[in-house]
Amino acid sequence: MKQSPQQLPDVAGGLFDTHVHFDLLEAGGDVAGVLARAAAAGVNWMLAIGHNAASNVRAVALAGQYRERARAAVGLDRENATADVSVAVLEKFVETTPPGLVVAVGEIGLDYHHGPETAAAQRRLFQAQLELAARVRLPVIVHSREAEQATLELLGAHARNSRLGDRVGVLHCFTGGLAFARPLLDLGYVISFSGIVTFRNAGALREVARFVPAERLLIETDSPYLAPVPHRGRPNEPALLPAIAACLAEIRGCVPEELARITTANAARLFGWPGPATAAPLRGCD
Repeated sequence: MKQSPQQLPDVAGGLFDTHVHFDLLEAGGDVAGVLARAAAAGVNWMLAIGHNAASNVRAVALAGQYRERARAAVGLDRENATADVSVAVLEKFVETTPPGLVVAVGEIGLDYHHGPETAAAQRRLFQAQLELAARVRLPVIVHSREAEQATLELLGAHARNSRLGDRVGVLHCFTGGLAFARPLLDLGYVISFSGIVTFRNAGALREVARFVPAERLLIETDSPYLAPVPHRGRPNEPALLPAIAACLAEIRGCVPEELARITTANAARLFGWPGPATAAPLRGCD
């Protein structure tokens, strides 16, 4: 399902890590050091991901502290499905956060691998947060594992209701096949690849990474998980994002610098940050 090139924001000079769990990175060390190593590796922008009440607060605080480098996404992930949580409280939190710090609702979604017995509760929580995202007009960051049909059903309805067009959201850390990717792209979602795409046994996933149109492609570390080859066995962090970018550039037959430019522009368009609202022709990595 190749699409014609689009005009995208031109954000020069670095990579954008669209999924970082800073609250978990902090457990293993100093965030200032993580940011310094990221800058040295050319990773200039990062999205701090919330997944429960405490991590949402931390993500927003970090975005406030490092406004030039970070923004926040807030949400209640599937592990909250049977907890005493309130989407109304989350909505109030979003509405009272200083403007511009929260750029997405997430991480939210379904995981039937780890929690099949909570499937119904997961769906209710996911649906409620999709409705929240539509009300506050923010894109969603979605997790889906062994729940593709249910995910598509809910995301299809959300795409029709959200009025955000191609800013509706992203399937993060994508591990599905073309049968999952095609309808997501048709609905307007973008697809993000993590270090999994570098793994030796990820040939089928690399085929999907080759198929996704350039203007629908994002990259992430999902730190501190899923360190890419050749860094397997160590905690992941944003400084390792260039290894993922290099792998995707090789898959798509372009240079890493162009892959960086395109994925950063895509992130800027989806999240409304960073960079100017100017446009440059999409080229390469097709």
